[in-house]
Amino acid sequence: MRKKKRERQALLNELLAGNPFLTDEELAVHFSVSIQTIRLDRMEQNIPELRARIKDVAFKHRDAVISLTPEEVFGEIIDLVLEQQAISIFEVGQDHVFTRSGIARGHHLFAQANSLAVALMNNEFVLTAKAEIQFKRPVYSGERVVAKAEVIRDAGERMRVVVNSRVNQELVFQGEFAMYKQIESVEDEDGQL
Repeated sequence: MRKKKRERQALLNELLAGNPFLTDEELAVHFSVSIQTIRLDRMEQNIPELRARIKDVAFKHRDAVISLTPEEVFGEIIDLVLEQQAISIFEVGQDHVFTRSGIARGHHLFAQANSLAVALMNNEFVLTAKAEIQFKRPVYSGERVVAKAEVIRDAGERMRVVVNSRVNQELVFQGEFAMYKQIESVEDEDGQL
C-alpha cells in the first residue's frame, strides 16, 4: 500500500540516513513509486543524488590514503580507518564487462579489492606479497560492488587483509591479501644505520 507523500518523505530521510548508498531505483521499488517520484521527493527534502551522498560520506569518514594517489585507487573509497578497515564502491559499466556475456572482467574486481588492501596501509611503500582469491558469482554491467577490507593480522612489516565484495548483500568476491610495508630504518647523526 502506498504511503502518503509526507509520510513517504519522512521514511525516505530515515532510510537514507541509515544507508546513503541506496539508488533512486532501489528507493522506487521500496516505496512502490516511480523513480521520478523519488527524485521529486529528494529535491523537496534537499537530499542530494547518490554520487553527492557518497562523496559526502567519504569526506566525513575517512583517513587520508598514504600508499596510493587518488588516480591509483580502483573504485571509490567511502570509508577508511588506516590499518583497520576500509570500504569502497565500484559501479560496473559497459567498459568493464565482456562484450558477449556482459560479465565483469575479473581483473576489475581484483583491482578494487587489491587497491583497497593497499590503501589500508599507513605507509608510502606497500606491496602485495600474496593473494588468495575466489570469485563467488558473475557480476554484470549496472551492478554496484561494495568491497569491505579488514586487517586480520598485523605483524609489523607484514599484514593480512581480508576483502569481501558484495552486490546487494550477496558475496561475489573474496580475497585474503598478504601485504608488505617498508618499516622505516633508524639512522644515526651521520646518516648511518
